[in-house]
Amino acid sequence: MRICILDGRKIKDRDMLHDTLAQSLKLPDWYGRNLDALLDCLTELQEETYVRMLWEEDLAIHLKGYEKALKKVLQRASEENPKVRWAVEQKRA
Repeated sequence: MRICILDGRKIKDRDMLHDTLAQSLKLPDWYGRNLDALLDCLTELQEETYVRMLWEEDLAIHLKGYEKALKKVLQRASEENPKVRWAVEQKRA
């Protein structure tokens, strides 16, 4: 299972977000480091995948609204690919 923890205390900008996603989920080299490319990658995954968003309020501050679009992508990916799950959690990693 692939697990990605998006910790709002540690992710300070979009670059860090995409670095974390690419490394944690072992995304392909062609990953374009944007939400469209993320959706493409997530819908093609063949392995069980779980994305955990922690400290959402901090993530919202650092990403300045981008986290809302990220949640939409995660939701759509989970609807299109049953192997992808995600959750916003208010507890520590």
